[in-house]
Amino acid sequence: MKTFDLTESFVDKPFSDCDLLVISGEHSGDQHAAELVKNLLQSQPSLNIASLGGPKLKNCVAHFLGDITPLSVVGFVEVLRHYWTFKSLFKKLLKWIQDNRPANILLVDYPGFNLRLAEALYKKNLSKKAGGSISIHYYIAPQVWAWRSKRRFTMAKFLDSLAVILPFEVASFADTSLPTTFVGHPFTKKFNQSLTPRLTWNPDSPIGIFPGSRDAAIRRIFPILLRGLRWWRCCQPQNKNRAFTIIYPNEFICKLYKKILQEFPDLEPSFNYVANSGKQVSLSAVLTSSGTLSLECALSGIPGTIVYKTHPLTYWLGKRVVKISYLGLANIILGKILYPELLQEEAFPSNIAKRLDQNLNIVKNPESWNKQVKNLRKRLSGTPSMTPSQWLEKLINYKKP
Repeated sequence: MKTFDLTESFVDKPFSDCDLLVISGEHSGDQHAAELVKNLLQSQPSLNIASLGGPKLKNCVAHFLGDITPLSVVGFVEVLRHYWTFKSLFKKLLKWIQDNRPANILLVDYPGFNLRLAEALYKKNLSKKAGGSISIHYYIAPQVWAWRSKRRFTMAKFLDSLAVILPFEVASFADTSLPTTFVGHPFTKKFNQSLTPRLTWNPDSPIGIFPGSRDAAIRRIFPILLRGLRWWRCCQPQNKNRAFTIIYPNEFICKLYKKILQEFPDLEPSFNYVANSGKQVSLSAVLTSSGTLSLECALSGIPGTIVYKTHPLTYWLGKRVVKISYLGLANIILGKILYPELLQEEAFPSNIAKRLDQNLNIVKNPESWNKQVKNLRKRLSGTPSMTPSQWLEKLINYKKP
């Protein structure tokens, strides 16, 4: 994991006129939060907004407290390893909120951290639910329909409002007092509006290799994918000149990809790198971790396989608390396999090579594949009552008239 430096503390960046504090700790959440903030500022340019998140948020607000995306980790063991860093960050953030009293806080995804923060603000009587002055809103709900479903009642206790991005999630909170609004999934907007999606399928294009955006996950998963590609090439020499594309969230992650690739000199020249900037990219197939990008690829009609490996203890614990049969979001939403999943011990080179061949051969019989992609888009394309920025604009209060 990238070293997280707290020496330049955001506690030393006071902002007493803060109307809205936005907090997002993951690369995907940072991207969605930035889009919301940009749209919000277009209609309410006088809003004083501070943010704690990643580079996307940094580029759209004047008062940026710090980049915490290097702390994006998943899993019990992984979080435990960085316990003291999280604790220090949490303490400093809580002090900043106490000192500056933003009128509103928007928590974006990142539930392990953000829901604990909402609870702490309640216990300190800072949030409106506890008689304080700060409204707490949440965008992109944790998957209570998949695991730890009782969290919905805790969320109703601590939050003032919730915006969800999957149509069926509204029903998940129907038995709570939490006002819940469906605002549409960020990835389906372009399909619904007949615009050109960022990712497109082209059987003659490079193969996408997406091992994730988190340091620890990349170190585990990327070498596994590379060994699979090496096997695929060795078994099929005609593919030795096939190109591969990586989409990276920031320069640190790009350097990590390149460092790992140095151990695979036979594959290194075939890779090209594309910044996650919205640029259109065509792909023939993808090998991907289970993150948000896997859903975007599936919605774009790109055949793929999910390859994932985590700490054995994290996987063992997860199997006992998660109620769903799949890991990939597209598979979960459809209730069946769209992207085959190679998890833990199943993620070995010959298996990866076999699945990659199957993905590339979909072009020979695309009817069934296209039908499933249309079904996935349909399930996510419920008509939202408003956009994320419109939802938040109706709820927030200005700190000063």
